[in-house]
Formats: sequence, C-alpha cells, structure tokens
Amino acid sequence: QVQLVKSGGGLVQAGGSLRLSCAASGSIFSINGMGWYRQAPGKQRELVATSTSGGRTNYADSVKGRFTISRDNAKNTVYLQMNRLKPEDTAVYYCYAEVGTAQSKGVMILTYWGQGTQVTVSS
Repeated sequence: QVQLVKSGGGLVQAGGSLRLSCAASGSIFSINGMGWYRQAPGKQRELVATSTSGGRTNYADSVKGRFTISRDNAKNTVYLQMNRLKPEDTAVYYCYAEVGTAQSKGVMILTYWGQGTQVTVSS
C-alpha cells in the first residue's frame, strides 16, 4: 500500500508565496515521475509541473518562471514552490507519484494521487 501525504497550501495575497510538499510512503520499490496538477472551480484538472526521477522538469506555461518543482528522492518527496501567486492560481492542488512496487513477477508501476490541498490567492 502506498500513501501520499501532502502539506502546505492555504490563503495568501496576490504576489505572495506558498510551498507545497508531498511525501510518498509505503511499500515503495521505486518512484519515477512525481508532480502536481490543479483544478479550479468549474474547470478541468490541469498539469502544473512534473519531475522525472532524473530531475527533468516540465511546467505549464501559466506558471513558468513563478513555480519551481523539486524533489528529494531519498525522502520520496516532491515540492512545489509557488512565488508571485496570482488569483488565477486559486485551485485545489493534487500531487501524484508513479510508484513501482515489488511483485512476485517483477515491478508493478501505478500512479498514486494525494488528497487535494486548497490554495487560495486573494487579490
């Protein structure tokens, strides 16, 4: 069983900063990609940022230059540093991890999701 435990989020004024973290725990053999999605009211869930196990990152155009994704592979944790926040960044943020677990016939890779955390940016 694998769990993702997130921390961070909350209410901040426009221009402020927040940091999200998400730690994976459980029967983990390996972790490939980790990252963040978000979903604003009335909108579809959208990619925010992703990170491969090798450190390659990808960002949504709307957050480039403001958000930074990082990870601590030793701690199975991914972070999202959000700077210069805007009201349009208001959403529920979800972390995910592509986790490999050891099975009798090899490694099975599944995507696990953390519970969402609310980020609200006031104008």
